Amino acid sequence: MQGGSMNILVIGQNGREHALAESYAKSKKVKKVIMTPGNGLTDFQNPKIKNYPEVEMMNFEGIVKICKKEKIDLVDVPQENIIEAAYVDRLADLGFKVFGPTKAASQLEWDKEWSRNFMVKYNLPIPKFKSFTNRKEAIKYVNKLNDKLLFIKATGLAYGKGVIRAENKKQAMEAIKGMSEFGKSGETFLIEEGLVGEEFSLFALCDGKNLQIVSFAQDYKTAFDGDMGPNTGGMGSVAPAGVVTDTMIRIIKAEIFEPLMQGMQKEGRPYRGILYLGGILTKGGVRVIEFNARWGDPEAEVILPAIKTDYLKIVEAVLAGQLKTLKVEMDNKVRISVAGCSKGYPRDYSKAKGKEVIGLDEVIKLPGITIFGAGIKKADKKFLVSGGRVFYLVADGKNVIEARQKAYQAMALINIEGDNLHYRTDIGWRDVERLKNQLSLRGIGLSEATWQS
Repeated sequence: MQGGSMNILVIGQNGREHALAESYAKSKKVKKVIMTPGNGLTDFQNPKIKNYPEVEMMNFEGIVKICKKEKIDLVDVPQENIIEAAYVDRLADLGFKVFGPTKAASQLEWDKEWSRNFMVKYNLPIPKFKSFTNRKEAIKYVNKLNDKLLFIKATGLAYGKGVIRAENKKQAMEAIKGMSEFGKSGETFLIEEGLVGEEFSLFALCDGKNLQIVSFAQDYKTAFDGDMGPNTGGMGSVAPAGVVTDTMIRIIKAEIFEPLMQGMQKEGRPYRGILYLGGILTKGGVRVIEFNARWGDPEAEVILPAIKTDYLKIVEAVLAGQLKTLKVEMDNKVRISVAGCSKGYPRDYSKAKGKEVIGLDEVIKLPGITIFGAGIKKADKKFLVSGGRVFYLVADGKNVIEARQKAYQAMALINIEGDNLHYRTDIGWRDVERLKNQLSLRGIGLSEATWQS
């Protein structure tokens, strides 16, 4: 029985969008969830979810046609490129109900130079930075500095890969030259002081005036174990992340989120939607690395399944400016996501494309395991690789040790034809170390940790 009367459209094809589609589908008010284009797993298990694989994200006219054909009651715009392309504004102008920030509000994400200047104006805690359009001038600037940790950042969108870490002047100069790889996104770039500490992602619902912090996660960005290798769109995540404390949340709300919301109102860009703080806890306190104008990917995959409140009800409260009347309830489980990737990702993974993904059918049936699709398609009853990040395996548990154990036992049952599956084997290691220390202080052995609540 489908039940419900509302038809929802989720634009996108990755794990985040799959997790969103599943969240909407849980609502008793929802009849069906349409995905454009979706992927090979999004419509595999849930009869409420239907894909339009022939309509790509950037095909605005095609999306409008689907909205009319399927009598869509609400459109969720969850992906950074289509947010920057003003889908929220354009669909609203056509009379559709849309969830997501406007193009003006989302400049917080798609223009890092504007975003940093906004943060300076409203006294948000950020690293020192300088922006450049001229590479020679940037190299001169770096030459005047002492050897120290720097981050070179493309100011435009770059699928989470536009940040290059430089440990010294030589690496910084190489990174400056490397900005050309990002095309228009790298024409203007920032050179920022490197902050040392532990990173985290914090997510808030915003209705233009009010905000509510929902949850927090820790994303593992680099391609290889030990936080080594090139930056990726995200190799896995943990939620709730142990680095974030109740005290930190109070400080972040008072000193970062509330000034930001007030500042956006003053700038005539009230922020409505999901606001994502990429933060870092340093010896000097919390600092802002970046803001994003949507759920994170892979953080959405570990946060959305934990939300007990009807997700459609949450979205409707945001759109009505009634967030104050709603309390979002979360379950008390810990979740880990592990990205199953094509070997070679984030660089050349062409050898894996078109290869069969083996074992998913059985793993999907395991208790406490959820699979969200990404770069995967279905053909002749087989799952085939179509992208770099192929799927996300999510495991839940009473604590991080139990969740991690379940995740990696399940990952061991999956492969990509020709041994082309790559994934990190250390997702959640920081929280595991934290929990080990806590258990040790309480006199509990590690072997007992999986059944201790």
